Amino acid sequence: MEAEWGGRIIEPDQVEQALAKRPAKIVSIVHAETSTGVLQPIKPIADIAHKHGAILVVDAVTSLAGAPVEVDESGMDVCYSGTQKCLSCPPGGLSPITIGPRAAEILDARKTKVLSWYLDLTMLHSYWGGKERFYHHTAPVNMIYALYESLRIIHEEGLKARFARHELHSNALKAGLQAMGLSLFAQEDYRAPMLTTVRIPEGVDDARVRKSLMDSYRLEIGGGLGPPLRGEDMAYWAYGPFFHTRKRRAVSCCTGGRLACGGLRFPTRSGNRRCPGGLHMISRRFVQAQLLSRGSAS
Repeated sequence: MEAEWGGRIIEPDQVEQALAKRPAKIVSIVHAETSTGVLQPIKPIADIAHKHGAILVVDAVTSLAGAPVEVDESGMDVCYSGTQKCLSCPPGGLSPITIGPRAAEILDARKTKVLSWYLDLTMLHSYWGGKERFYHHTAPVNMIYALYESLRIIHEEGLKARFARHELHSNALKAGLQAMGLSLFAQEDYRAPMLTTVRIPEGVDDARVRKSLMDSYRLEIGGGLGPPLRGEDMAYWAYGPFFHTRKRRAVSCCTGGRLACGGLRFPTRSGNRRCPGGLHMISRRFVQAQLLSRGSAS
């Protein structure tokens, strides 16, 4: 199915209509869409897929360990991720995957061989713990040790605290950017906490801003991904501090305030703004969070 490339979620009705028009065995969807910054609700899509006799495959590459990925509760049949983002285990190369009962039954009932060696889940299943262990690949031992360490760090922090930290820093970043007059690209109420996308204001040289940030501050923000972007309404920057070192200072450096402090002005509805407004809003968010934390502790 096709959907608008404008930072919006896939609505359940769209999936319902697509499956009614053209039945499918597999429905695949991205949980946290890197190219738009959208965090997609999964359970409504899973319910519709199952109603039409399909299984749901979910891409959680960006979201795992940065936001709740409720595999069983949401009804995901297959879910896979990567280690290089919120798991904080770069470089990429390992892909955690989980397969639920529906998908496992389909694999067990398969009559023909899978044509791809690398994507043959039946062989991987045998390699992992089947009745007859069958060699599939040589494991990257160093990367597995690295993943073990990243999981140890996540366990030490705790998932609840980790999700709350991503949410806090994301909200602070978004507040700082909006205080400068910049507008966010992703749909409100469905914005991923580990990735923030921002519309590039009219009259601002995208390449110049990103080069200035890299040259002056070693701060890299991504340009828009996806199909060709037309006009100011479809051009954006992507901020993605994924790692466990995400702290208040790092978020302050990522704000649009840093852009203005670098000598770049942004024409906004309220005139040219500089960094103090954005940094002030970030400070307010952190102070509010500290007050709430103290109140709940008492």
